[in-house]
Amino acid sequence: MGLRQLRYDGDEILRKKSREVEVVDDRIRSLLNDMDETMHSLNGVGLSAVQVGILKRLVVIDVNYDGSPSLKLVNPVIVKQKGEQVCEKEGCLSFPNQFAEVIRPAEVVVKALDENGKAITIKAKDLLAECLCHEIDHLDGILFIDRMEPGTMEYIEDDK
Repeated sequence: MGLRQLRYDGDEILRKKSREVEVVDDRIRSLLNDMDETMHSLNGVGLSAVQVGILKRLVVIDVNYDGSPSLKLVNPVIVKQKGEQVCEKEGCLSFPNQFAEVIRPAEVVVKALDENGKAITIKAKDLLAECLCHEIDHLDGILFIDRMEPGTMEYIEDDK
């Protein structure tokens, strides 16, 4: 496993649509593991392959940070959404120290393949629903700044 180079605001690749993964093999699993390691090294809760410069429909998410395995999703698609939630301080690893209010579905149902190519369905609400929507948007070249409520962007400096 290894850390991947993150792409940041202004990089054209972040606006491109990612391609479906046709075969879930060892190369895809290795990439998912690298993405997971990269996300955790940056204290993120989600990361899409496009954020490390790869236009494949891959996402990793870990909203628990309790030692349980991260979600590693191949070709995720939102098939159902319900309600609305105000995500007050949504951020993105590709936009360091920037946070904004974003309106997202309160609940979603996502179909995807897991890291072994098995079809799975995830029913999510609250933070997990927010993260799934955010990361799946990335796969379509949509950024959280495209969905933010006008005038809500905040810049918060690192404590480092």
